[in-house]
Amino acid sequence: MIVAVYNRTFGKEDIPAISKILSALQAHKIQLVFYKDFYNQLKECFSFDETPAFFTSRLDLPLQTDMLISLGGDGTMLDTVSFIGDSNIPLIGINLGRLGFLAAVSENEAADAIESLVRGSYTIEKRSLLHLESSMPIFKDAPFALNEFTLHRKDSSSMIKIHTYLNGEFLNTYWADGLIVATPTGSTGYSLSCGGPVVFPQTSSFVITPVAPHNLSTRPIIVPDDNVISFELEGRTDHFLCTLDSRTETIPTSIQLAVKKENFTISLIRPDEHNFLKTIRQKLYWGIDRRN
Repeated sequence: MIVAVYNRTFGKEDIPAISKILSALQAHKIQLVFYKDFYNQLKECFSFDETPAFFTSRLDLPLQTDMLISLGGDGTMLDTVSFIGDSNIPLIGINLGRLGFLAAVSENEAADAIESLVRGSYTIEKRSLLHLESSMPIFKDAPFALNEFTLHRKDSSSMIKIHTYLNGEFLNTYWADGLIVATPTGSTGYSLSCGGPVVFPQTSSFVITPVAPHNLSTRPIIVPDDNVISFELEGRTDHFLCTLDSRTETIPTSIQLAVKKENFTISLIRPDEHNFLKTIRQKLYWGIDRRN
């Protein structure tokens, strides 16, 4: 079994957990391939019997890679999506961060999760992505996102106007600090913090959520993901911010942007003891009454 391991940064407090996870993987004789920057940090505090293979981009990942393990929080896991792309390599996240909706396996569960991976006791969940089309080259060769696409004001405290269309038909002009288009997976991320709904991952939809809208009647809406959502921007400055997951670009007012469903999916590994309902109950503390 070939397993790629990714981490973008870690602190001294994470070293015991990472060491325990790597030791568990080595105990099962798993061939490990490390993200190069992670390996360069890691070799100072973890001993290897021999120098492992490493990767710097998805082009470096061995074709026979069975899965990729993300060590960190949800932001770290989102980084790995741009590495995997349309390769269909399954992805699992072990949470060394805080909340962990995507990286739902805690460090205390890591050894059991690795045992499940070796036994094949897990489920593959296909998650949809969104694809960004633009009139100028941005986000290089990874114009897709697992969680969300956003537009934001940049150089001014003034609100911006985002004229939004569904399949070319006018939907609304959002007077706001920004706008989020989230996938079902991303509905528990930034969109949720701005008042958006929780959407089950299997739902074929996008969530359009304004960020601090001026009009009180403006609320998040859910639209089918077979729509193409396009935008025109207005504001008191010439530049705005555009994001795909954790990646950011500065864009001019003149740019033309459209979001649609990506034509490939990401495969997330879910150990048999995990499911979406359990995750949202734990992460959002549903059903817990502090008076008891």
